[in-house]
Amino acid sequence: MTLRPLTISLSFFSLLTGLLTISLVPINAISADERSTNAMDNSVIIDDRSKPGMHASMGAEWRLVTDNVMGGLSEGTLTPHHHQGRDCLRMQGNVTTENNGGFVQMALALADDVFDASAYDGVEIEVSGNGELYNIHLRTDDLWFPWQSYRSSFTAGTHWQTYRIPFAELQKYKTFTRFDKKQLTRIGLVAIGRDFEADLCLASIRFYNE
Repeated sequence: MTLRPLTISLSFFSLLTGLLTISLVPINAISADERSTNAMDNSVIIDDRSKPGMHASMGAEWRLVTDNVMGGLSEGTLTPHHHQGRDCLRMQGNVTTENNGGFVQMALALADDVFDASAYDGVEIEVSGNGELYNIHLRTDDLWFPWQSYRSSFTAGTHWQTYRIPFAELQKYKTFTRFDKKQLTRIGLVAIGRDFEADLCLASIRFYNE
């Protein structure tokens, strides 16, 4: 299944981001048979929920970030959970654009310094949710400001589904700097840009190559 490109307008805190329009990149869903083959690929696990609590498989801790850091009123929680037979990390919350806010994010630092993902083609995620549209954001050491990122979007259906997000299809946001996969610092899954109830479960996230 291929998602069709969508265009939405997102309202953010005016001092940091202002108004923007982004085109959402189509992302391919992966079948169960393909997932079985993917397990033998040369990939690196970021998190498969094999460690307890908030710790990712890579070692760092996931954390919740909301628009409260810039004056927004969105609220959320991030907790270990068991959903439809899978251990996962569950982000729930109320995203509101009131007071020029509009996001709730689960974020993970990939390394103390930078993570070199040059051997990989993109990010693979296994998610379940409430049928809403979410973003994936990556940051590199080349970005100076907290609102800058490289991003794409996906729909989290009510059953477990795997998506592959190629690095080549990430969209620059608020930067002219070319995406450098040798300089990754952080990855995040984000409920963003409109008033809605967020409910997103993450069972697995990894870097993959074809």
